Amino acid sequence: MDETLMMEFVGQAVADVGALLGGAMVVLGDKLGLYRAMAGTGPITSAELAARTGTAERYVREWLGAQAARGYVTYHGGGRFALPDEHAVPLTDETSPACVIGAFEIALGSVYATDKIAELFRSGDGFAWGAHDEHVLHGCERFFRPGYLNNLAGAWIPALDGVEDKLAAGARVADVGCGHGASTLLLADAYPASAITGFDAHHGSIEAARKRATDAGLAERVRFEVAPATTFSGTYDLVCFFDCLHDMGDPAGACAHARDRLAPGGTLMLIEPFADDDISGNLNPVGAAYYGFSTLLCTPSSLSQDIGTALGAQAGEARLREIVTSAGFTTLRRVAETPFNIVLEARA
Repeated sequence: MDETLMMEFVGQAVADVGALLGGAMVVLGDKLGLYRAMAGTGPITSAELAARTGTAERYVREWLGAQAARGYVTYHGGGRFALPDEHAVPLTDETSPACVIGAFEIALGSVYATDKIAELFRSGDGFAWGAHDEHVLHGCERFFRPGYLNNLAGAWIPALDGVEDKLAAGARVADVGCGHGASTLLLADAYPASAITGFDAHHGSIEAARKRATDAGLAERVRFEVAPATTFSGTYDLVCFFDCLHDMGDPAGACAHARDRLAPGGTLMLIEPFADDDISGNLNPVGAAYYGFSTLLCTPSSLSQDIGTALGAQAGEARLREIVTSAGFTTLRRVAETPFNIVLEARA
């Protein structure tokens, strides 16, 4: 045994313990407004931060120590801490593509199910997406929305063949597996002439989406309906699956139904987590996060449904191509990508 290598691994393991606890610290900082209160203020004390946020100084002092140890805030001596501008944007600005705050919320919600998932490792059964803690549902929306906000209308839709012109003139769009409706509402806002309908099998998510539509002043321009991906109704010029196909029990069936729901010349747009076809290409920080989410969320979700294909969040383009072409689509091409997503266009 190489003692040096062992101790290096111990150091990595201790760092991971700090990271696990650090995730909870980030959610606390977000929930309590601590990051927002520190943004742009320069070095402040725990007492000053507590006064700004209506929190107890003793808790804030300990939180700041934890954050400084992780490098999220900087310590300036004399009990004063600062949040660098470069850290404030990812932690507070949910309009920025650099925002990561939602990832911490969905991660925290995911680990709540650890004991239940351990049971499923033995039984092979599934665990429905909607059965998870609310942090998962809300965090998922917050995690993906900045990417959609910064790329959907500006890059992804224009990359599709002829779709942007159709949407500008007035098209029919189905957003399948819409969750809380972040993508649906962005489409409705960007293309007011089009009719946008969001579908999701989870009643609670559709209720949340309808409320968000009302709050955004878009309730008259968008509809939300409870329906699984294999039974939604209507005919559409564009059918979208935003980061959800791999969660479905029957992704091939969902794609086949989407094909049947497309108008002549219609397009299927798939947005899926970024992944290489070979596992070795996913052994990096993004892959580590996605494999973790897939173990706790995506794979159990699929296994809880009929068929239970369990693609997982790191399926890769080649596996997705098999699914899409088996559903009757004749073409599939990658039209865009980000560090977190790949965007695929399919035609029948």
